Amino acid sequence: MEGTFSGIRLSGKTVYHGITIGKVMVLRNDKDQIRRRKIADPAREIERVRMAVDVSKQQLAAIYHQAVKKLGESSAAIFEVHQMMLEDKDFLNAIDHMIRTELVNAEYAVAVTGDNFEEIFAEMEDAYMQARAADVRDISARLVRNLSGQGNKEFCMTEPSVIVAKELSPSETVQLDKEKILAIVTEQGATNSHTAILARMMGIPALIGVPLDFDAIRSGMTAIVDGAAGEVIFEPTVLQRGEVEEKIRCEQEKLRLLQELKGKKTVTSDGRTIRIYANISGVSDVAYVLENDAEGIGLFRSEFLYLRRSDFPSEEEQFRAYRQVVQMMGQKRVVVRTLDIGADKQADYFQLGREENPAMGYRAIRICLRQPEIFKPQLRALLRAAVYGNLAILYPMIISCEEVAQIYAVVKEVEEELKQAQIPYRVPAQGIMIETPAAVMLSDELAEQVDFFSIGTNDLTQYTLAIDRQNPRLEAFCPPHHKAVLRMIQMVVDNAHKRGKWVGICGELGADLALTETFVNMGVDELSVTPSMVLKLREKIRLI
Repeated sequence: MEGTFSGIRLSGKTVYHGITIGKVMVLRNDKDQIRRRKIADPAREIERVRMAVDVSKQQLAAIYHQAVKKLGESSAAIFEVHQMMLEDKDFLNAIDHMIRTELVNAEYAVAVTGDNFEEIFAEMEDAYMQARAADVRDISARLVRNLSGQGNKEFCMTEPSVIVAKELSPSETVQLDKEKILAIVTEQGATNSHTAILARMMGIPALIGVPLDFDAIRSGMTAIVDGAAGEVIFEPTVLQRGEVEEKIRCEQEKLRLLQELKGKKTVTSDGRTIRIYANISGVSDVAYVLENDAEGIGLFRSEFLYLRRSDFPSEEEQFRAYRQVVQMMGQKRVVVRTLDIGADKQADYFQLGREENPAMGYRAIRICLRQPEIFKPQLRALLRAAVYGNLAILYPMIISCEEVAQIYAVVKEVEEELKQAQIPYRVPAQGIMIETPAAVMLSDELAEQVDFFSIGTNDLTQYTLAIDRQNPRLEAFCPPHHKAVLRMIQMVVDNAHKRGKWVGICGELGADLALTETFVNMGVDELSVTPSMVLKLREKIRLI
């Protein structure tokens, strides 16, 4: 077997860059054959399901706390979502109905219902919703294990290993010992799945979509995983080993040199200063910001305070979160984006309803202006937290000067309320997201109203090119460096600077090192990226 598999290269899709070599650990997670049994007491089987749901929730709560410690609140939120999915009435009612009408055992009813719901998600056109099929599969598998007495699935890793599997569920990924995972290679999965997101947060080289032969691959083999090349090599030859070991030495030296940039200014060779900020999704993510020496927080996605729950967060809860972040960052600027719910970020309790085109629908600032009972508590919390540090407010999805005027009117109302209640507050700098072509074309007028711009290149690209970025069939039609998008960015920078306002970029293009020099030459003042990219950007800019 080793001879037939020696030095074989298999290609896949990169989830996270990096290169490593190590022993393989194959996780056999194929579904066991679940037998259909005729039952005489459907009420008893339904009660078994209820008990299994309760046990599953307890397990997921424990996994959530484990994930918070390892990955931070934003990445761990999926396990709270899993707990909420276990309360989904459609899912549970379908299981009950099958047990009662077909008189089948609970394990079989859960498995079949899970397969049906998984298929529904997998066949949806939206790529984000397709990726949720894996979450349904994870939940139904957990219920079946608890019904059959197998309990929580745990993995014992005795040595650093390259994890190879058909697919990894989020709960399986987070329970693996991070210190012993060298890389992850799977046959199935999506780049926007929660497992992929977790792998990126953990900084683990990962590939998906690799055509694996599980009859030939076994634990104990050696594998090279090259995230940059998008390939895995099983049982590498002596020559291949030598090549990869040299690559690894080079990567380690690069990381060592990057650490030496901590505390240094982000300035070009001719003296131009660029601020490198970080994007976060929760309070615990500040640790990554500080660890990587970011000069501030350019995007605090406040919607994650809303997504990890079944009801609206109170003003006090939000105030404590914002205050904690600004206090931890000291005098460094913290830009908090107001609620950007809608599109691919949904929370049932908002009762937004189904939309044919949610990316262009009722979302973000449109919800806030239409429903001030949601917007005002957040603004009150932000103005109160601004007393404790260098906080700025960022408003998303702006398309007109009239919207900015409406926002300022609400801010004025909140200011008066706080003043009347004798609650300390401060009105901080207020900026807007430039993520629609309309905002680009009006950026000269908008710059007269606001204190700064932050360009959201993800949505700006999507709306400019009329392409759904999450649709894998359209990747070939969505070049990341499209001239139209770059010209729009230049227009925004020019219009802002004419009126003495600063401009940042907080979308994915900000971390694209191939565009760093272009952005510097455009005059972009600030780049806000995932914390792990801060030092790489600093290095790049100092060489310009």
